[in-house]
Amino acid sequence: MCLIVFASNCHPVYRLILGANRDEFRDRPADPAGYWSDAPHILAGRDKQAGGTWLGITTDGKLAAITNCRDPGRQVINPPSRGKLVAGFLLDKLATPAEFQGILNRDGQVYDGFNLLYGTGNELHYFTNRGGSSGPITPGIHGLSNHLLDTRWPKLTVAKSRFEAILLQTNPDPEQIFALLSDPARFADGLLPDTGVGPERERLLSPIFIDDDAYGTRSTTVLLIDRSGLVTFIDRVFDRFQMTSTTRCFRFRIQSPAT
Repeated sequence: MCLIVFASNCHPVYRLILGANRDEFRDRPADPAGYWSDAPHILAGRDKQAGGTWLGITTDGKLAAITNCRDPGRQVINPPSRGKLVAGFLLDKLATPAEFQGILNRDGQVYDGFNLLYGTGNELHYFTNRGGSSGPITPGIHGLSNHLLDTRWPKLTVAKSRFEAILLQTNPDPEQIFALLSDPARFADGLLPDTGVGPERERLLSPIFIDDDAYGTRSTTVLLIDRSGLVTFIDRVFDRFQMTSTTRCFRFRIQSPAT
């Protein structure tokens, strides 16, 4: 993922409301969201190249999502896929967030820069291997792009503001979250960060929704977990060349209450 906005334990109806865009090279193959045949408790899309995922949830309420941390000056030689971190947490039915942080503290530096959300609807944690403050996430509205949690990049600031307005509703409409995450407008050069990729690529990557032939927003996911444990997972995959999208909606009740 390259843009995530989420409300954690601050809405009267929902424990968690999350909207996320997956930005990726268009020629990298992936399966759309579904229950994994080799791990049917996992609901997620799947990277067919490395086998991991960018965002997923399990039937017993564990969830995780990842964004890359844009840091071209600190790239690792032949790193493992960061999507394996998300899959690793979801596959391990026994690991608690605290135990998984120990794994991340031990092994996190072998990966290129990343931001990882992981835990449950009630206990969400954040970890980055790029020097930010890792640990439990405080209740409230937060966002992640390609830097640390809540970094005030223009697209994240705008997305969070629009997201907060939607959450004033008792029952937020997922289509409104999809709409806010579909904005392709670029921001003025003077507002953009300098992450070391050059002005032209900073412009390309600046919108909430990236629309380019080679690289762009491949899918958007909206995830809601209400206070009774009912999960709504809506995944919309875009085919830029066919000018079409395919939406899949999944609903289930967490098998045992999330802790």
